[in-house]
Amino acid sequence: MLLERWLRARGYPVIFTEWNSSRLVRRSMSRGKKKNLLTPTTFSLLHAVDFADRLTYQILPPLKAGMLVLADRYVFTAFARDVARGVHPDWVRAVYKFALRPDLTLYFRVPIEVSLERLLSGRAKLKYHEAGMDVGLSADPVESFRLFQSRVLQIYDELTREFALHTIDATGEIPTQQRAFRKMVQDVLRDYDRERALNNHAIKTR
Repeated sequence: MLLERWLRARGYPVIFTEWNSSRLVRRSMSRGKKKNLLTPTTFSLLHAVDFADRLTYQILPPLKAGMLVLADRYVFTAFARDVARGVHPDWVRAVYKFALRPDLTLYFRVPIEVSLERLLSGRAKLKYHEAGMDVGLSADPVESFRLFQSRVLQIYDELTREFALHTIDATGEIPTQQRAFRKMVQDVLRDYDRERALNNHAIKTR
């Protein structure tokens, strides 16, 4: 949200999209979670449908129009969470093979205990699926969270090396984090600014 405001203040056309927000699957996902009907594979497929719908209607059209797209979570979320639930990594990647490769991917890394503390400071208990209770690692939600999220964290660390994700220390103060990744964004935007300037020049000289 802060990055979006910062970019808009500098005159960039920006659109924001977030994980699991497509109306196409929201009701099915909610119903499946409440009644515990989702197998790991079904969970993965529903998220893939959500992503495909958002890619088609929220990501590709703005990109073609020359806008910047900020995505709160991307396919790497599925690569980590679905595999942590036991889905084969090759299968998950094949499902998402249509996805575009981002120009910049930021990984906000935070230790399990810090994440747990932040979540429980804002509400009374952990959500069933965020704690990985559906995987059956532990009957205790807090312990299940530690075990499941440890799996997720390990996979993210592997993805960081494989896909050159840019790691941000998410334990730091928000202004410190903002300064760090705004600089990364500025580096990426140099090519965008150059191309936009050339396009504007071409339009004016026609």
